[in-house]
Amino acid sequence: MTSQHLADAVCPTPRLPDRQERSEWWREAVIYQVYPRSFADANGDGMGDLPGVRARLPYLRELGVDAVWLSPFYASPQADAGYDVADYRAVDPMFGTLTDADDLVRDAHALGLRVIVDVVPNHCSDQHEWFQRALREGPGSALRERFHFRPGKGSDGELPPNDWESIFGGPAWTRVTEPDGTPGEWYLHLFAAEQPDFNWDHPAVHEEFRSILRFWLDLGVDGFRVDVAHGLVKAPGLPDIGHDEQLKLLGNQVLPFFDQDGVHEIYRDWRTVLDSYPGERIAVAEAWTPTVQRSALYLRPDELHQAFNFEYLTTGWDAAELRRVIEDSLAAMSAVGAPATWVLSNHDVVRHSTRLGVGDAARGLRRARAATLLMLALPGSAYLYQGEELGLPEVTELPDEFRQDPAFFRSSGQEGTRDGCRVPIPWSGSAAPYGFGPVDGGPSWLPQPEGWAKLSVEAQTGDPDSTLEFYRAALAVRRDHPALGAGDRVTWLDAPEGVLAFRRDSARGGLGCTVNLTAHPLPVRVPGRPLLASADIDAAPGAEVVLPGDTAVWWGV
Repeated sequence: MTSQHLADAVCPTPRLPDRQERSEWWREAVIYQVYPRSFADANGDGMGDLPGVRARLPYLRELGVDAVWLSPFYASPQADAGYDVADYRAVDPMFGTLTDADDLVRDAHALGLRVIVDVVPNHCSDQHEWFQRALREGPGSALRERFHFRPGKGSDGELPPNDWESIFGGPAWTRVTEPDGTPGEWYLHLFAAEQPDFNWDHPAVHEEFRSILRFWLDLGVDGFRVDVAHGLVKAPGLPDIGHDEQLKLLGNQVLPFFDQDGVHEIYRDWRTVLDSYPGERIAVAEAWTPTVQRSALYLRPDELHQAFNFEYLTTGWDAAELRRVIEDSLAAMSAVGAPATWVLSNHDVVRHSTRLGVGDAARGLRRARAATLLMLALPGSAYLYQGEELGLPEVTELPDEFRQDPAFFRSSGQEGTRDGCRVPIPWSGSAAPYGFGPVDGGPSWLPQPEGWAKLSVEAQTGDPDSTLEFYRAALAVRRDHPALGAGDRVTWLDAPEGVLAFRRDSARGGLGCTVNLTAHPLPVRVPGRPLLASADIDAAPGAEVVLPGDTAVWWGV
């Protein structure tokens, strides 16, 4: 019996979103990340845009998600794909206009979808008005106090002020040429040189971001994803780190510029802004911290609402390790009254269908589908990255001339492979750009692989064995089943080694989840009626069923 047939017995048609009026909607929400430049191109220039996203909102409604998170679309020189913001209150012309953003939010709300937008408070673009004025006005400028300008070390200030490294590779400092043409001060940038860090010790920075939050809340957005939420505050004196190992964004080192306790006062202030608006507006932290317990500190009742669970994302396909991370995550979040979150892919990491496959595409897709059922069965909120519902693999063979990840052009730092998960998604047709843009439009900004026609939305729609229909069915069951969604605990069940089995309970019924994380079929106990499976299983009645390797099943119990 196929996985889709199991789902059809329970929910023949995915229901449309209905959580917009629910209290604390974010505790159980499924949130879909849209990377605008790679989602849909309305004007045929090869770059995705806000009108393109707006036109595809009905697709997301039918998929069954509750909210859409948009990566940055602000005015930007695009040195780091829009995470170098020149104007936080303007839409970059490549993505459309402010009117387009307003129309998108209104249409999403009409469809029952909430909208979350990125906010980038750690750094801005070197083209930001403040920074440009700071350069023009020279040493002693009041504007320089809003960034981290410092004199260099050495006999002529020729050395950086400390040993901090950019996450993208190389020193975290760049020396400026002063207005009189002489080499001058250095400024801090934890990422690219085009992204100077704000100095959050300055009151003007606090007031500016309160104003930015209000601007977008007034437009109607439902919340913010806070980029580099752990990076705003730097240790006093900017002390040396004292090691020579290149830093990684995904690392867990204790560092003087990440996860400093001072960030929490900032988010307490932001929470008062969010709470002053109706409709339960939220903020989600992108906070890379040494432990999940440190992440939980961002989610105390007077701070932010959610934080991405990066420890879960980076855990391998191992039953014991996944159980440990699940237990630790639920315990840490429960201690502060926050929901756990679960995520498998995003715009910064290798797609999980490739990451879990270890060189075997078929195995990767099997594991990805099973991982999705596991994630969606866990208590709390889940994040999906665009294209994962199509089973898209990482694009690992991009010609160098198309690369745009700034880390790719540095000699060290991140691996520079983020472009591979940002390739535009296929919608329809037999050849690139697969409906990404108009029929008479040009090629997409990153080339799409040959053979993606079979992965398009058009090709998968209506195919009961496709990954797209599998996601639609899973989200429909999750929405309808009273035991799924919000909560803070699971009940673990006895299972063979390499198998995770647990149940979720509610007053109106329970749900079991069994996942075989081994490569071999194993007999597992049948706790109830099968609702949905990630691969073909024998659903005949009995006390046990042989569960194929890399397969997950939901049961009604």
